[in-house]
Order: sequence, then structure tokens, then C-alpha cells
Amino acid sequence: MDMDMLTIPPSTCGSLMESTESHIPNANINLQTPAGDAIFAGLGTFGHLPFGACLSPITAHIPHGSEELAPGDNFDVGIIGMPFDTAVSFRPGARFGPSGIRHNSKRMSKFRGYNVPLGLNVYESGQKILDCGDIPVTAFDNTLALQQMEQGYLSLLHRPTNTTQVKRRRGETVAEEILDTPLYTKTGKLHPKMITLGGDHTLVLPVLRALNTAYGPVAVIHFDSHLDSWDPGFYGGEDTSKTSAINHGTFFWHASNEGLIRNGSATHAGIRTRLAQASDYDDDFKSGFTLQEASVIDDIGTAGIVENIRKAVAGNPVYLSIDIDVLDPSAAPATGTPETGGWSTRELRKIIRGLDGLDIIGADIVEVAPPYDTQASLTQMAAADLVWEILGLMVKRGPLVEGTQSLK
Repeated sequence: MDMDMLTIPPSTCGSLMESTESHIPNANINLQTPAGDAIFAGLGTFGHLPFGACLSPITAHIPHGSEELAPGDNFDVGIIGMPFDTAVSFRPGARFGPSGIRHNSKRMSKFRGYNVPLGLNVYESGQKILDCGDIPVTAFDNTLALQQMEQGYLSLLHRPTNTTQVKRRRGETVAEEILDTPLYTKTGKLHPKMITLGGDHTLVLPVLRALNTAYGPVAVIHFDSHLDSWDPGFYGGEDTSKTSAINHGTFFWHASNEGLIRNGSATHAGIRTRLAQASDYDDDFKSGFTLQEASVIDDIGTAGIVENIRKAVAGNPVYLSIDIDVLDPSAAPATGTPETGGWSTRELRKIIRGLDGLDIIGADIVEVAPPYDTQASLTQMAAADLVWEILGLMVKRGPLVEGTQSLK
């Protein structure tokens, strides 16, 4: 048939339009917000959070009133990706961790966002939470990549927060009290909290360097099967290569020697690493850490693990770092250096919730390497759930201002 010869009479067109319109449901359909039963839809931000593109110029012309943020806008808690994995000693692949974790967070949304153990819905907290996307990181030059990660984190850390004060009332007859004096900071300002999606564990060094500009030395809670505090000499030392001296097994050694850690207020949990010699533990202690091996959980349970962690970091600004290999490979096989004998996801989530009330200023989940995951994405799903728990801790604690410690 010659399509050029096909015509529809105007009267017929009109009747077709009327027929089509008559079948459109007369309902108020919101096409801007994903429906509660369509959590598989939408852009790939973490937990369907608003996308900020905080480090990119592409949002320079965002429509007025949009939930998205233009570069330079403020926020309270941010998710940031660091797709870096060129300082690993065994299996690479963690550069795909940020995207994998986000993809496996799709079941998290405001429609079912209530965290029962913590007693809150982060979407209804009143705090500004967003996904800032990824910091651009080169795969060809580790020294440059470390600088990129530090500068990217710095630019976000020193943004003003969206929430600047806490209001509370001491009794029914007392006027409302406004609390707005920042805790811990050297700058005299509140700083946003960020959860970093890795990426290999080396990224903690540029993060701690950045945090030092706001807080000075910080306490560290480190969940891992490995110490990550080995002297660079173990890998040949700086005399051989200054670049290779900084890797995912030595970054805490560098952080300690640079004065970024509050020595005596840092702790490992879940350790079951292979050692070169018994003195490795002594060297780790010199870096300012105490430790709990993974097997201790059989004797003291999750409550004992939590108690020891809280004692180690109490009264300090805390950085929380989770290497996914703290979990047993049966729960998290997709990682660079898996070690058997680890914790279950249930145990680790219970321990994380036990940190409720601590002054967590930043956190990460690292060493998630999707190429090694199961078809069910077990590792990425576990990582996403851990991020969810950390986000709940940060939001529940709220702005770190003087006078709120008693509210924990």
C-alpha cells in the first residue's frame, strides 16, 4: 500500500481523539515521584535519594523548586562514590562498587523507609539527604587519584549544612532552647556528614586528610578482616616506590604517622588476617589501634563487641570504615581479598545498630567488587543494607552541636 495515498477524514480524526481521551482515567497521577510499587524504576541514586551532581556543572540550570541540587548547594548528609581500585594487592574490581551498591539499594525508598531498630524514617527526618554522584578518579596515576579524592571530599565537607541548629524544650514551662554551637570542629562551623561508596580501602587516607581540616585527629572504628596498618616496608617501602607505598594495606600506617588518628581512640573489629609475623599486631598497636578478632564474637556476642567499640571511641568525633570482607565470603564473596571465618550480615547489622548515639562524622563501605558477585548480588545487597544502617545512625544523631550529647 502506498502510505502517501493513505488519508483519514478530519471527522474520523476527531472521533478518534475523543475516543482516546474518554479512556484516560480521571485521576490525579503524579508522574514526578515513583509509585510505591515501582521501586525498580527511576535513576540509579542510592535509595532513590535526590541526585545532587555536587561536583559537576551539568546541573547549572536546574528548574526552580526541583528536589535536585545545583553545585555548591548545601546538604546535611551526602552519599559520594569513589570508583578507585588501583591500589589493591589481589583482585581488582571495586571501581564498580559505587554503581553496584546503588543499583542494589532500589528497594529502599520513602514508602518503606522506616528503620524499626532505630525508630525513624530517614526520608521524613527533615534533614537534607542526597546522592552526590561520584568523584572523578583517574585509573592511570594513583598519586593523582589520591589528590582527586581528597579535593573532591574537601569541596563537599566545607559546604554549609542545610540544618544549622537543634531546638528542644526542657519541660513544659521552659522556653524552647536553640542549640547551634558546633561540636569538635576547628572551623567553628557545622560540616555535612558523608558516606563514601568504594572503591578500594586506600580511599580512607584522602578522606581522613580532608576530615583533618575540619576536625583535627579523629577516632576510627574499622570493620575488616585485615589490619591495613602495615609498614610500607612490608611492600618494599618508599625507597622503592612512593606510589606503591600507599595502598589498601598501608593507609592506616600513613594516617597514624600523619597525625590523622586520635591514637588510643581507634579500634579494629572482625580481624582474622594472615600475618607475616606475630609482631604485626605490635606494629598495629603502635599505630593507635586496639583490636577484636572475628572469633571473639563466639565468646562475648554482638553486645560485647559493641561495648568494647564504644569504650574505645567514646567522647570523640568518629570515622566509621567498613571493609565488606569483614563478612564471611558466604555472605559477601565479591571482594578483593576474601577471608573465611567472618561474621554474618545479621551479626554485623546488629553491631552497627549498637553504635547508635556515637558522634559519627563520616563513614565508608569499601572493597565491594561486583565482578565476583553471585547472580543474586549478595555482596552488593549486603553493602547497600549497611549503608542504610549508617545513614540511619547519622540522621538519628542529627547535627553535632553542643548540648545534644545528653540527647543520645
